[in-house]
Amino acid sequence: MKVVLQRVSEASVKVNEEVVGKINSGLMLLVGITHEDTVEDVQYVTEKIANLRIFEDEDGKLNRSLLDVGGQILSISQFTLYGDCRKGRRPNFMAAAKPDVAAPLYETFNEALREKGIQVETGVFGAMMDVQLINHGPVTLIIDSKQN
Repeated sequence: MKVVLQRVSEASVKVNEEVVGKINSGLMLLVGITHEDTVEDVQYVTEKIANLRIFEDEDGKLNRSLLDVGGQILSISQFTLYGDCRKGRRPNFMAAAKPDVAAPLYETFNEALREKGIQVETGVFGAMMDVQLINHGPVTLIIDSKQN
């Protein structure tokens, strides 16, 4: 499981010109799922996301987590994170899990974050989406459950 995490001051997602998810301060996540991912991958990634100290404390140091600051999450499914661009000019997406595998795991991921008390907004799995965000910092990190 790969997640591109961006600290944001606001973020939203539209499907067919309609806003389907919107947050204020927190994290915007692009979430990619591969064939070997399991609930253990979800647990590892959700723990990491909730507890990463990437928000400033009163001294301006990155010492506070999403849980500490009461931040929100906008979670967007993103199969293209598993695109392989090494050969040719067209990415190969064979490493991305098929929707019948990825969709339930993506829902499990979002629910695991909600169980931690985090407000989670989402896009629509498999839809064409327009995502807007203001990356605060900027802070952008990649979490890969296979590299833990």
